[in-house]
Amino acid sequence: MEQKEVKKTFEEFGNYVIEKAKSNLKKDGKNASGKLIDSLDFEFKQNQNSIEFDFYAEDYWKYVDKGVKGKTSSAKAPNSPFQFGTGTGKKGGLRSAIDKWVIRKGLTNTRNEKGQFINRKQMVSMISRAIYNRGLSETQFFSKPFDEAFKKLPDEILESYGQDLNKFLIKELE
Repeated sequence: MEQKEVKKTFEEFGNYVIEKAKSNLKKDGKNASGKLIDSLDFEFKQNQNSIEFDFYAEDYWKYVDKGVKGKTSSAKAPNSPFQFGTGTGKKGGLRSAIDKWVIRKGLTNTRNEKGQFINRKQMVSMISRAIYNRGLSETQFFSKPFDEAFKKLPDEILESYGQDLNKFLIKELE
């Protein structure tokens, strides 16, 4: 039996989640390089006896979504499963990413509290240290739209499957 309505339901689900996730990233200002937004996608596969559905994104999506606890404070992401200083990240990864972000944002010729110019290396060091110690706030850019859409999915799948079954039976009984 061909399941066009079921496929349509899953594709609407995937499109909704991706569209809302991209919108959330833009709204929250978490689109510095555009890499994460460009990587968001889903795939639906339907075989005779099974359905497969997957979401795809850059590997770091989960840190942006769930946040990261800092080494000394978890106030920004108290429920996050991730924490700086636990040896789970690449060495130099944070500092390198911050350096690229500072360049993209054009944060040069910035002054410290004494009015002195700080060079990029100092700025990267200060930002990296602050993030390492205090963590990254959770955004739930993906989790919220996924949970919202997923709550409706079982009912929608049942309805779609019913429509597909009805079309199949009508076709077979003709």
